[in-house]
Amino acid sequence: MPKQIVAMGGGNAMPKAVLAGLKQFDVELTAVCAMLDSGGSSGRLRKDYKIMAPGDIRRAFLALANTSPVVENLFNYRFEAGELKGHNFANLLIAALELSTGDYKQTIETMNRILDVKHKVLPVTLDKSELCVVLENGETIIGETNIDKPKHNSNLKIEKIYLSPEPNAYPEALESIEKADLIIIGPGDLYSSLAQILLCKGVKEAIQATKAKIVYVVNLMTKLGETNKFSVNDFVKEIENMINRKLDFVLCNNNIPSKEKIKIYLAKHSELIEMTKIDIDTKDKRFIQADLLDEENLAHNTEKLSKLIFKLCKQ
Repeated sequence: MPKQIVAMGGGNAMPKAVLAGLKQFDVELTAVCAMLDSGGSSGRLRKDYKIMAPGDIRRAFLALANTSPVVENLFNYRFEAGELKGHNFANLLIAALELSTGDYKQTIETMNRILDVKHKVLPVTLDKSELCVVLENGETIIGETNIDKPKHNSNLKIEKIYLSPEPNAYPEALESIEKADLIIIGPGDLYSSLAQILLCKGVKEAIQATKAKIVYVVNLMTKLGETNKFSVNDFVKEIENMINRKLDFVLCNNNIPSKEKIKIYLAKHSELIEMTKIDIDTKDKRFIQADLLDEENLAHNTEKLSKLIFKLCKQ
């Protein structure tokens, strides 16, 4: 019987690095997606139509799709002019399905049929809420996009993070967590992406109750305004605080590119700061160091990471 794997995350990293790779193996995947984005096309649609942010669930659908390049290009198309400038076609489609049916489960089923998805893609919540953080100076920042792209002093440390009002997790997402053999958290932005999943009411309790092994994929790089100067242990500490449970495995990349290559990359990605420092106890078998790097793009290599995760399924 295929292993049941739940992957949690948002943004581009988790779908590209985890879902796209694992769908090649004999496993049953469930993607549990962040739903509280407040910026970009997704945030605009959420604000204008009082719907769930479609951006992260869209990325999961596309990563798991079995369709032609023409359809994939269509779903990735972003309008460049007029009133639709900045909007992604798939975001508009998901928004239209939600508005026309008034039934998010039906929206999911329709997307599954259109893209021939053989696995599950689920929202972590359907409740209206906002991601909030309290900085070390006491200032409160409200909204995912204001945390993701800080307008405040980005050197200030985040002291507390919460969702307001606290949303209830989507029941089917909780069921998938409880029945899983393996749960993967990340990679993805620690606060602006992963926290909005892990802090939904019921998620922590489901993770604590499950018999599944919990795997955390550590980010390759630290992020301005969120994880300045973070090491592997700093990331792990924050995740474990959110789920109130020890992680079973922590996957760390140990292929460090040249300083020159990193410098060129960071010049094009101003939100990133440096490669995550590895400060682990090498005797702790929870920590697995491996070459997980796509050296051309300085991102997680899909094939390397998915092979390692599949290997953990059999332990």
